[in-house]
Amino acid sequence: MSIELARRLALVALGLMALAPLRGLAQGDERPPMRAVIQVSDSDPHKWNLALNNARNVQDDLGGPEATELEIVVYGPGIGMLKADSPVAKRVADALGKGIKLVACENTMKAQRLTYGDMLPNIGYVSAGVVELMKKQREGWAYIRP
Repeated sequence: MSIELARRLALVALGLMALAPLRGLAQGDERPPMRAVIQVSDSDPHKWNLALNNARNVQDDLGGPEATELEIVVYGPGIGMLKADSPVAKRVADALGKGIKLVACENTMKAQRLTYGDMLPNIGYVSAGVVELMKKQREGWAYIRP
């Protein structure tokens, strides 16, 4: 392949990639939801309330659960706040009911000898909280740490 042909193909490919995000909008599709991942690694109930308030405020400001995708990743000392006897258990349940995903780090659970039975119902699990944060950021999610 000649250098000139390679350049032309590269320009065509770049042009097509630039138009791809506009294709759905041109067909009348809705915009994709705004996505944010929130890190909570503190056991302080005040920090937890701040994180949960942040998530609620994002939903309120951007048009509700349909317009947002939110995930709170919990590891380290913060994992205790996802236990069934947590002082923020009701707020966590409310957040889950509003479509906010909360995930517990299984590495932390193992280190603290916690079982799934110790945890609040309806939460999710990831093998490594820090890796989950890295993956979400790579996928373009906004990162928030209150």
